[in-house]
Amino acid sequence: MKNKKSWTLFFCLIVVIMVWMVGCSKEESTTPPSEEPAQQEDEEALEGTATTLGSLKSFSAESLEGEAFSEEEIQGKDVTIINFWALTCPPCIAEMPELAALEKALPENVQLITVCLDGAGDKESTKSILEDAGFEGVTLITGDGDLGALCGNIRYTPTTVLVNGEGNLVGDAIIGGQEALAESYLLAVNTALKAEGKAEISLEE
Repeated sequence: MKNKKSWTLFFCLIVVIMVWMVGCSKEESTTPPSEEPAQQEDEEALEGTATTLGSLKSFSAESLEGEAFSEEEIQGKDVTIINFWALTCPPCIAEMPELAALEKALPENVQLITVCLDGAGDKESTKSILEDAGFEGVTLITGDGDLGALCGNIRYTPTTVLVNGEGNLVGDAIIGGQEALAESYLLAVNTALKAEGKAEISLEE
């Protein structure tokens, strides 16, 4: 009888220990509630507020090919699409072929350039990714002035902004990869053009 009670107590003790261990494991693997909502709020704050990220009225930069790029190249276009990406961002790399195709299909008054935020530290990898994707546009790897400040305000990659000929950011910041990239970007560009009283564009085949 005594042995039976001892086994019963031992069994109950094992059950209590297992429940306690499972509870700790679940608690430790759970993301703190404050983190996910905070990220969602940050993303929502950036959507539709591209102007709060800065402007591109005065800056100088260097392209991956070593060429100078400044606000003058922005001023010569009705709209400039700027895609900020990073070598460590798989979604950025995955959408690069679509960006390459879009860049080739844009009319003369609209241009698409990219800014590789960590490209200066690994030019060869940057070139390889762009070549594999077929991207033939300008990619910047360094920048100061307004561009440096804007890069500092980019919190997620990929992030894409639109800039008008005066160097002002217009419309919404496009954050994250887009399922229908060309359609999404075309809509954003035409919305920006229409707001400034300019003719809408279509993509060239």
